[in-house]
Amino acid sequence: MSKSESLIQQEIVKWFRANHYKKGIIFSIPNERMGGYKAMKPLLNTGLMGGASDLIVVLPKRVLFIEVKNSKGKQSDKQKVFESQVKELEFEYHLVRSLEELKKIL
Repeated sequence: MSKSESLIQQEIVKWFRANHYKKGIIFSIPNERMGGYKAMKPLLNTGLMGGASDLIVVLPKRVLFIEVKNSKGKQSDKQKVFESQVKELEFEYHLVRSLEELKKIL
C-alpha cells in the first residue's frame, strides 16, 4: 500500500524544518478544493491559484516549487500549466514521490 500524498508532504516538511530551519524556509499552499464555487470564490479573489505546487522551498539564491504525489498520483492539467509557467520564469519545479527524492534534489 502506497503512502498518501499528505503523509509524504508531512514527512518532507518535518524533515526540512528539523534539518534546514536556519538555511531555508518551507511552506505549503493549501489549494485543495474545499466546497463549491461559492465557497472558493473569495479565496480565488485573494490569490488562490489552481494548480499551484504543494510546497515552496526558499533557500539562499534558490527557490523550488515542489509538487508531491504518491506512487500512483498524476499531475492535473492545471498543475502541468503551473509547472510550465514556473520553468518559463527559470525557477525549479520538481514532482517528488518521497522524502528521499527531495533529499536528492537538495
